[in-house]
Parts: sequence; C-alpha cells; structure tokens
Amino acid sequence: MTIMRQNITELVASMLAGAKASLALLITLVEEESPDVPRIMELISSHLRKAYRIGITGPTGAGKSTLIDKLTTIIRSKGLSVGIIAVDPSSTITGGAILGDRIRMQQHYLDDGVFIRSMATRGSYGGLSRAVSVTVNLLDASGKDIVIVETTGVGQTEVGITEIADTVVVVLVPGFGDSIQLMKAGLVEIADIIVVNKADCEGAENLAIELRDALRLSPRKAEPSIIMAQATNNVGIEELYQELEKRRNVLKSQR
Repeated sequence: MTIMRQNITELVASMLAGAKASLALLITLVEEESPDVPRIMELISSHLRKAYRIGITGPTGAGKSTLIDKLTTIIRSKGLSVGIIAVDPSSTITGGAILGDRIRMQQHYLDDGVFIRSMATRGSYGGLSRAVSVTVNLLDASGKDIVIVETTGVGQTEVGITEIADTVVVVLVPGFGDSIQLMKAGLVEIADIIVVNKADCEGAENLAIELRDALRLSPRKAEPSIIMAQATNNVGIEELYQELEKRRNVLKSQR
C-alpha cells in the first residue's frame, strides 16, 4: 500500500487529532513495510516518549491475556487510555482463540479509550516483528497513556521486549519449571516484576520461594518485585497496578 506524501502528512495529523481509523491505517502501512514508514516516523518524532510502555511476557497458558484484561479495567477506571499490542495472530486478546475470551474483552473493544491490535511475530528474533516497535511509537504519539505489549514464547526469544518496554512483567505459573532453569533461560533475568499467577494452585508458594532464592544469586542490582495473583478471580491485579504506577511515576520524574 503506497500513499502520496501529502496524504501521509494528513493521515498522521488525523491520528494525532485522535482518529482511531487513521491510527489503524498507519499500523497497517507499518506491517506491510511501506516505503512511507520513514516519513511516518519523522512526522511523529516530536510526539514520543509520553506513554508508559509495559511488556508482558511468559509461557503459553500462564494467563497473560486474562491478566491484561483485568489490568486494563483498572487502568481505565483511573481515567487513563490504553493501547494493547498482542504479538501473536492467534492471541486470545484479539479474538483469535476461544469465544469466551472474545466475550470477556468485548468491554474493551467498545471502549474509545482502548485500542487493541494483533501483530504476527513473523518469525522474528525476540518474538517481535520489527513493526512492533514502530507500532508502539504510533500508539505513544496517538496519545495513549499506557501501551501494553503482550508477547508469546519463553526464554531467550523474549529478550526483545526489553528494547521497547519501560517495565517488563513476566507471568509464571506453578508447574512451568524450577526457578534455576528459568534463570538460565533468561526469562526471569529480564523481569522488573514477576507475577506468579494461578496462586491458588499447588506449588505456587514454592515457586515464589524458589524464585526469591534464585534472584538472590543474580548479579542484577535491583531485585524484581514478586506478586502472587489469581487473574481469573481479580486477585493481585490491584497490587500489580500499584507496582506499575510506582515505576511509572519514577520514570515521569526522570523525563
């Protein structure tokens, strides 16, 4: 898809004015690797670094989509706008999976303060296509207060999220594997916050203990926060939001 230079300028201006349709079209141009992308980036460059960027990653089945659903509800209750990028064409956030997930997210699809987009990994290293970082910038420039990027996969393929997120949340569940293996895989190493989801399941407390013990051996200067949660029951989500908000305020004071 190629659009005249003048039209690109108008399209970006429309997005900056709040038009969701223009934002969606610009993201499509980015996904299609349009030659207009450099021009788009030039036009939005002065409108960046206002959004708080959250990366949420972890193994399949850890409950990331449910966690994002509940977290988005809290964020919206605070009057903040949200952009969500689900980096997986079959993500439950975008309705590519079971009907129940589509119904659960319907409240957010109908909310003008929430923009949700699915993006394919396209086999890129880090589990992220090159278009994802540009799309994060578009959501930032469009005025979203918070941008959430959900990624798929585990281990070293997830380090790409650290390049675009201000804060990385790693979601784990009991039964995924012992903490030492997680440390070796690099998944825990990139975390600013670790959420032990499905905390009502057997082994959750032991997982949290093992993680704390393993993190004490880590060379990292700052030990990540560990939050116990039951996303389906809305347990621990407010605590997660408060931890994210604390980090957001620190970031705002540094900009």
